[in-house]
Amino acid sequence: MGAGMTMLKGANVPVAAHAVRVELGWRTSPGAPDVDGSALLLVSGKVRNDADFIFYNQPSHASGAVRHEGKRTAGGGLTESLAIDLARIEPAIERVVLAASADGGTFGQVTGLYVRITDATDGSEIARFDSADATVETAFILGELYRRQGTWKFRAVGQGYSTGLEGLATDFGISVDEPQRPQPYQQPQSPHRPQGGSRVDQLPPAPPVPHVAPPAPPVPPATQPVRLSKVTLTKDAPSVSLAKQGGTSGALRVNLNWEVRKQFKGWGSKLGRAVANHADLDLDLCALYELTDGRKGVVQALGNAFGALRQPPYIHLDGDDRTGAVSTGENLTVNLDQKDKLRRVLIFVTIYEGARSFADLHATVTLQPQHGASIDFSLDECTVPSTVCALALLTNNGGDLTVQREARYLVPERGVSPQRTIDYAYGWGMNWTPGRK
Repeated sequence: MGAGMTMLKGANVPVAAHAVRVELGWRTSPGAPDVDGSALLLVSGKVRNDADFIFYNQPSHASGAVRHEGKRTAGGGLTESLAIDLARIEPAIERVVLAASADGGTFGQVTGLYVRITDATDGSEIARFDSADATVETAFILGELYRRQGTWKFRAVGQGYSTGLEGLATDFGISVDEPQRPQPYQQPQSPHRPQGGSRVDQLPPAPPVPHVAPPAPPVPPATQPVRLSKVTLTKDAPSVSLAKQGGTSGALRVNLNWEVRKQFKGWGSKLGRAVANHADLDLDLCALYELTDGRKGVVQALGNAFGALRQPPYIHLDGDDRTGAVSTGENLTVNLDQKDKLRRVLIFVTIYEGARSFADLHATVTLQPQHGASIDFSLDECTVPSTVCALALLTNNGGDLTVQREARYLVPERGVSPQRTIDYAYGWGMNWTPGRK
């Protein structure tokens, strides 16, 4: 099949690649629901246990063969990717079902929905299926990878469910732990087929810390039903307890992803001009921390203060990603197994270069506990010349960490760095020295 050709429903193509990327894409439009991608690893039509279901709250398979990579923005649309290493899929697995679920609406409201399979090595397109006939469905099987006589193939499926991700997951043998709303009795529904570094501040250099890569998240025990819930923090409901979400252990991954709005509001304004040249935009995700023993510090790319996961400060910045919205953004990991040693953690973002303000940037923050529901929120529109934004404050309340949405844009005074500005605003009280990265 040539690149750019879309498959018909039911058609199949051979997949010669050893590893593929599954890209789910759709166009963004006002009022349309969010879309989430997932994969189910099947033996004789069912999962072996709940660990064979890969989605936003369970992002990695124990075998390492399937990984949920999250959302990216791309030219008026959104994509969500799964990385699948076909060579590492256990021999017992016969099929990998590739599904999508609509959060807050139906697929009839989603335009431009497609699934693409690309070779993970060179990015070349192997298959593409565009789904155009959805109506009332809230979950969709777009396609499946399956074994046939020792080789892998991809089939375009296009089969819908009106019972959401929960109905789809349950259909394949997943046990779902979800608060049930009382509903009138309905006949069970079966699947149907409708038709340059500037001077900024850093702490004095700390003694070198051996770099320890964060461990791959283990899959939660199969005895725990999976949670499909997501938590979105808003101005009206800005905080959540990690314990109540089941996020009390393992790694907490914090992701900041952003896009530059295409329409520059007030093009003639200072803010408009400040973001006009955004090709080299470099945002830095950082964290101020205070430990229960009184020690304070910062985790940031400046001065290579990347932190450490298994020793103080139990926070690690996963490198400095300077490629912006064409990547998975900036990531930081907090070790929840050591949460009793954390008094408070303030996660913030600074503009290192490429813009003079956060105006016209659209950013999303996601906190993904290894065990438990993901927590996300968007930043409000920035209307001040801010170069530093407080994102979230994690506070230890008697052993439970509370996540508070801050989304607070700060404007540094002349000659005061973003780091000092955030320190003053939150009363951290540290001594800063000029530094570079």
